[in-house]
Amino acid sequence: MREISRRSLLGAGLGAAATMAVAGCGTGLAIGSDPPGQEPGRGGAGGTGGGRTPRPTEPPVRLIGDGSTADTGKQPHQPEDPEPLEPGDIPPQFVVFSWDGAGEVGNGLFPRFLELAENHGAAMTFFLSGVYVLPESKKTLYRPPNNPVGASDIEYLSDDHIKDTLTYLRRAWLEGHEIGTHFNGHFCGGSGSVGNWTPAQWENEIDQAVSFVTEWKTNSGWTDMDPLPFDYRKELVGARTPCLLGQDNLLPTARKLGWRYDASSPGGRQIWPVKRGGVWDLPLQAVPFPGHSFEVLSMDYNILANQSGNSTKGMPSRYPGWREQATEAYLSGFQRAYESNRAPFFVGNHFEQWNGGIYMDAVEEALKVMAGKKDVRLVSFRQFCDWLDVQDPKILEKLRTLGVGQAPTGGWNSFLQDVDGASAPSAA
Repeated sequence: MREISRRSLLGAGLGAAATMAVAGCGTGLAIGSDPPGQEPGRGGAGGTGGGRTPRPTEPPVRLIGDGSTADTGKQPHQPEDPEPLEPGDIPPQFVVFSWDGAGEVGNGLFPRFLELAENHGAAMTFFLSGVYVLPESKKTLYRPPNNPVGASDIEYLSDDHIKDTLTYLRRAWLEGHEIGTHFNGHFCGGSGSVGNWTPAQWENEIDQAVSFVTEWKTNSGWTDMDPLPFDYRKELVGARTPCLLGQDNLLPTARKLGWRYDASSPGGRQIWPVKRGGVWDLPLQAVPFPGHSFEVLSMDYNILANQSGNSTKGMPSRYPGWREQATEAYLSGFQRAYESNRAPFFVGNHFEQWNGGIYMDAVEEALKVMAGKKDVRLVSFRQFCDWLDVQDPKILEKLRTLGVGQAPTGGWNSFLQDVDGASAPSAA
């Protein structure tokens, strides 16, 4: 995949400007769900998860459109309904691991992290690039705003890799993960950059991304494959833009479509989130970068850019040290929040073997450490929004008064005791 040019990350509270690199980039599964009344086996906003639960044979399936997708009922392995914080409560430490593109290209990374999530009761968010389920032979179906017909700054996948991607998307949803969108062609530069798109052009891009997911059987002719077991038009509630560009013009469209969040803002800080334009703004965050006075964005490519510049195949002799540094960057960001304001921690990734795969190893090691901590909930963005939406707005406002690394004075037992005028969450 093409590496994207870097920009400087500017943010309040940072030392020297940290380098920001933008996101660049089987077998058939029985469709099943948890039996009614059975404990879900996936961690999330209601708890940290436990053992897996057996799936029943097959629930009723209602095919949608050409049969590329299907309504199979409630998503399995979801947490119990979230509850609002009460006075004296300690907020959970939410952690969201997310994946941009979410295509399986033969390196085994998609199933590797599904297995990791299953072993540690984690839910994740997979931001699918729509062109990853569109055969290259049909690329003229894609008409990207301000770009030539069929153009894409990420490669179209081979037919075999599309089939693998579809297999693991099915598995991901059935195992409780969220399928969001990373849109389509990943345009980051020139007049066709997503940073220049209007709200109407964003809506057109989204319509195309949805059509590629919901009409992959028509576009591919693979009518004997299982459908994706979800209604994507209903499941899709959030996104991350290519290159972390264009959020301002995306947000009006996101709200129009009823989306609940956007994860596109670069240079966020480790504080409790707010809504922008009626949509939760859940940015990648600046975290400590071991050995440096500046901070780095919480994404694998951004750590790479600070280690090996534009090269994804740096000096192998430095891989062990870089792997340790990447792991410690993730854990330092996590620990800073965990021991202070309990702000949610967001990590962005790609299914890539950059620099010998050290960033994949770092993410895996960091997740294992986080999963063993008390009060930690490894959730999807959608599940985190479920929790946010049931909280008293005044409680969230009070949590936002805590700065980066700032623990509540007097401890958590007293911090939320004096919230005046507490009221039920609004539907805004």
